[in-house]
Amino acid sequence: MDQEFEDIDSEGRWQKLYLEIRNQSHECSYKVAKYPENRNRNRYRDVSPFDHSRVRLENTENDYINASLVVMEEAQRSYILSQGPLRNTCGHFWLMIWEQKTKAVIMLNRVIEKGSEKCAQYWPTAEEREMAFRDTRFLVTLLSEDTKSYYTTRVLELQNINTGEKREIYHFHYTTWPDFGVPESPASFLNFLFKVRESGALGVDQGPAVVHCSAGIGRSGTFSLVDTCLVLMDKRNDPSSVDIKSILLDMRKYRMGLIQTPDQLRFSYMAVLEGAKYIMGDPSVQNQWRELSQEDQEPTSESPPSTQPQPRCPTERYNGSQRGGQPEEGGEHRQDGRVPTQSHCKEQELDGRTTHKRHREDSISKSSTAKTAQSKPRTNDSEKKRKRVKTSDC
Repeated sequence: MDQEFEDIDSEGRWQKLYLEIRNQSHECSYKVAKYPENRNRNRYRDVSPFDHSRVRLENTENDYINASLVVMEEAQRSYILSQGPLRNTCGHFWLMIWEQKTKAVIMLNRVIEKGSEKCAQYWPTAEEREMAFRDTRFLVTLLSEDTKSYYTTRVLELQNINTGEKREIYHFHYTTWPDFGVPESPASFLNFLFKVRESGALGVDQGPAVVHCSAGIGRSGTFSLVDTCLVLMDKRNDPSSVDIKSILLDMRKYRMGLIQTPDQLRFSYMAVLEGAKYIMGDPSVQNQWRELSQEDQEPTSESPPSTQPQPRCPTERYNGSQRGGQPEEGGEHRQDGRVPTQSHCKEQELDGRTTHKRHREDSISKSSTAKTAQSKPRTNDSEKKRKRVKTSDC
């Protein structure tokens, strides 16, 4: 694999490889996403979940949410790749997390990026401590948070108001990954990935982790691809047996457009190669990643705090009653500038063209540290049932 990377790099073939992946990507229908009643539930007009792999909400009149269940059977990994919640879909988002028995939400974007709202604020800040969502009847409480230089770990309590039942949810928030870009280094990315892994939230005894950025295809695809490749390396005990391109094409059968740029593709290869050192028996590299990531430094603000209105989820009686912050007509955000006319995965490449700026909602106090949430591992029956979904269904 090292040689393959060197060959592609030295010959400048990342663009060619990326276009090959786009052209070879599976084509599936996404009719439900285009229903008129679902238009205001989609952040971008050209990023839709396939009908065969979309997550269906269970205890609500309309079962649609822009999220896809990605099942990598050999790796025994299941991820829900989702768009960043809109202001009118935050309640749906928490309902999905509850129904899917999700243990962790992995957020790879900022709420505001270069002046644009890329995601609603769907969790409570340290100042308010809790948020209520009346449309789906959930209360979210911030229990603790631990802020590092480039990511924040939170423990949230999710309460079903109808039944009174409570669960603890991890919220892993990568705060310095630019939209359409790559993290600072493979070391910092892997340090973050292994923090998520150490929580146990990606394990088979939990529901699928929810991974999201703005559209849920670029940064989210990069995270899921690298994690899956490293799991397979560990299982097979043979790095050379892991074909990254093939695995990405397999993942694209479940959600369109995963990995959005040649740079993100190149970074994925770099991260897998670096992660292989640990998988193949060098435990010291994990300490090296931590040191190189400089996670204990103070977060540095790249811009003054935003003076824009807070892009909050409406709570109480307002939640679910207004249209999302970026309606379906957001086609100008396409990477290639074209409006899609066919249901082809290979044509869907979008997550906006912005780079990250510091926003005050991401500058969290370091006054409290994340506690380790102890929860009894549960068998996720719905996940087992969903694992039987075959890609031929599309």
